[in-house]
Amino acid sequence: MNLSFNFSFVLARENLKNLLITYVINYKWCNRMTVSPVKRLILETMWTVEKPAKATEIAKETGVNFPSVMMHIIGLTRMGYVESQEKGYYVITENGRKALGFPEINGEKANEILAYLPLEKSFHFYADVGKPLNVLAASLQDFCHKISKVDVGAVEFHVYRGDFEAWFMELGDIELARKTLLIKEHKISGDKLRSRLYEIVKNRYEELVKIREQAVVPE
Repeated sequence: MNLSFNFSFVLARENLKNLLITYVINYKWCNRMTVSPVKRLILETMWTVEKPAKATEIAKETGVNFPSVMMHIIGLTRMGYVESQEKGYYVITENGRKALGFPEINGEKANEILAYLPLEKSFHFYADVGKPLNVLAASLQDFCHKISKVDVGAVEFHVYRGDFEAWFMELGDIELARKTLLIKEHKISGDKLRSRLYEIVKNRYEELVKIREQAVVPE
């Protein structure tokens, strides 16, 4: 049994707990100051969807009636928390993410999250406690590749232990850790779980690459 692996994840979980407590405090403070419960629900839904969405889609996801959703979207747009990149489609802005308590990611931070890791900081996949698969992910990009091929039982094992979200927190990505936590709360399993996790991580990876590239000043 790899004791160093288990010890590192005990520490990672402790860090995750502390960071999530900080997130919740920031989350409550920001929203108490700026956003009503319904507006917050709409922002959270946009954040989770990860792509421009119609007001009707948001209404369906939130269970809030369309006229109310539309009214709140207009208000959120005026506040700078939502924008329309295409007519009829809405997406959360960076300020909207801040209102949910998430820190801004700049090019340096994106590069840090995307960095290639040494062996001791890589994610090691297990089938169960004491049953290593001898498969590891040394970066977020590598994780995307490995998660699509590793045994689905290992995916379920790590999701419901909180190992993935702990590792993402160790990388410094609070948003990705939070989205992984939401997957766990939905209690899905099998290939559906794998596909959802892969989609979330892949989208986040591409977003971070874009942030990093935009931060590079051409010579």
